[in-house]
Amino acid sequence: RRVSGKHLISLGVHTITRKPMSWHDNLEEPEDARFLNLLHHAALGPRKKYPETQTESQEIGWDSEPLISPERGDRRLNHFRVYNDITLYKAKMWSLGEDDRHK
Repeated sequence: RRVSGKHLISLGVHTITRKPMSWHDNLEEPEDARFLNLLHHAALGPRKKYPETQTESQEIGWDSEPLISPERGDRRLNHFRVYNDITLYKAKMWSLGEDDRHK
């Protein structure tokens, strides 16, 4: 490096960033089938790449099928909202902004 006046002049080799509208940076090149296959394989999810988990964190959620068949009529597993007179009354009170604490 050499100092010339107030400016620092470097005599080494520097990389220059590409220009998007330059003709030599946008030349068409033939497709590389091996590279495209590698790229598509890398984009696959882990369940499509490997037959079993590769890390311990993959074990959570690896088998996404439910263990039992979901039966909508089984009230032991499905707790739907049930509206009775008292629940409708309290829902109306809360929607009006009334406080239900004792004064």
